[in-house]
Amino acid sequence: MRSRKRRLIALGLLCPAAGFTLAAGWSAHLGLSVRGHLQATEDALVRLRASDPAGAAGSLADAQRHAEEARRLTNGQDWALIGRIPPVEDGATTVRGLAAAAADLTGVLRDVHGVVAKLITVKGLSMDNVETLPASLESATPVLRDAARRIELIRSRLAATPADTGLDALDQARATALRELDQLQGWLAVANDAAVNDTAALLPEMLGYHGQRRYFLAFQTNAEARGTGGLVGAFGILKADRGHLSIERLSSNNDLVGGSVQVADHGPDFRGRYGPSATSLMSNSNLSPHFPYAAKTWTALWERQTGERLDGAIATDPVALSHLLKVIGPVTLPSGEKVTAENVVDLTEREAYVRYPDPLARKKYLIAIASTVSKAITQSHPDPLALISALSQMVDERRIQIWSRRNSEQRRLAATPLGGVLPQKPGPFAGLLVINSAGTKLDYYLDRSLHYELGPCRSDGMRATKVRIQLSNNVPEGNLPKYVADRLDYPKDPRPVGSNLLWVSFYAAVGAKADALHVDGRPAKLIKQFERSHPVYSSVLDFNPKQSRTLEFNLTEPYSPAPPVAPVQPLVRPQQTRITQDNRGCPTGPSVRNAG
Repeated sequence: MRSRKRRLIALGLLCPAAGFTLAAGWSAHLGLSVRGHLQATEDALVRLRASDPAGAAGSLADAQRHAEEARRLTNGQDWALIGRIPPVEDGATTVRGLAAAAADLTGVLRDVHGVVAKLITVKGLSMDNVETLPASLESATPVLRDAARRIELIRSRLAATPADTGLDALDQARATALRELDQLQGWLAVANDAAVNDTAALLPEMLGYHGQRRYFLAFQTNAEARGTGGLVGAFGILKADRGHLSIERLSSNNDLVGGSVQVADHGPDFRGRYGPSATSLMSNSNLSPHFPYAAKTWTALWERQTGERLDGAIATDPVALSHLLKVIGPVTLPSGEKVTAENVVDLTEREAYVRYPDPLARKKYLIAIASTVSKAITQSHPDPLALISALSQMVDERRIQIWSRRNSEQRRLAATPLGGVLPQKPGPFAGLLVINSAGTKLDYYLDRSLHYELGPCRSDGMRATKVRIQLSNNVPEGNLPKYVADRLDYPKDPRPVGSNLLWVSFYAAVGAKADALHVDGRPAKLIKQFERSHPVYSSVLDFNPKQSRTLEFNLTEPYSPAPPVAPVQPLVRPQQTRITQDNRGCPTGPSVRNAG
């Protein structure tokens, strides 16, 4: 009887639920009038995304009018009475929260539109108007900051509403609204950071508005791990001329000839850790996670071979291409095969090895994919919000890294994730790095996890920390292509098919000392080196198929109020990172930030 009474009240008095999303739509059944106004709000926001600057104002006005009416209805006495009925009080509270969020959100969008209309319309952002972007962002900075603050407040209020109302449609609407508020926060943060860090001011220069630019463009293959991501499988020369991008040539890595003479000097710590081949051979040129090292080596190798001095270097990978293909849509190869956001990583990092036993044929296929996608990107006119979201994800995951030869530009890039810099400043730090030492392509199947546990502070200003790393070689059963599985490190001593050898390194905080290392629960020898002030502890580990191995470090590191940083190497599979802190005895309690 209680269940029947609850159902009758929900259906007869309230209708089941009401909700909204910022762009993708919602379903609602709690209050027909509220539902109608929130539906109208959503329709107006959808029109906004397809509007030109003139039409956007009208769409925003419609959205705000309907959202305010939904808020008025849910703030009235009738709704307050409904909210006191035990079976549906949680649902009524959540619907009121959704209506308030919709009304507040449309107010934020109205204010943002007033200063950055070109950034929220489909036709507003293109290579043709990049030169005006820095000034536009600079003038918009105060509004963007205020908008980010207001969105955070809207989200916190909505998050405080009941998440489990007993009505699935309502709960889903609330969860979707929270996710899309997070996404909008991310877009605002990207635009605000670009203005505050003056990154946008680099665009006109780097895109060749004041003189043609040419960059080394590296395509990294994450199936064979390197410090900046993966082995450089192909490269090209990217030309930027007044915002128009083109790739002058696209070649396999074999076309950049190495030698015995080093083309760059990155200092004694670098030479001691990586050896001479890291600055003389393309295959070892990006062993370090510090992207400027690799970029300087690539451009120097190119200059040695051609005599041409490039303006900088850019690196990306197939996962980044998948993010971009979500925005521009599928592309078609000359052969007629379609490359999509869903299949590009598998095609380039697994299927190509199965399909083409001949390395030259495989590299030709990979170059065709890279060339087709690159051409489509430079010729497309994507939705700016979707493009900003994709680029933000690429930057966060370190799927795109940029170096400039000009010192003033490089200083700005180095201050952002785009620079791919291994920072030298003090503070809690836990960086896991793996380098393939077997010549296999099995890192496509590598799973990684890292737990960084910061203990209480001591009276001497130090704190004990623990780091637990787990690596799993989850190679599938069955036959593997010879080129994928063959190990070059043991040519005369065969290992099981699917086995791998990894050079595993842990980058500790500046000033940290390791007290002990255990591998698979047993004490192990520490190989200690330094890179850019960080102590680096390494071990070379063999992995059988399906084998997981664990490294555990006990460290002592200086206390710092800076938030913990755990950069993630951009491989195919995401790293699972967990950071915990016990701040007893510490002067302040730093907030946690997982850089990756």
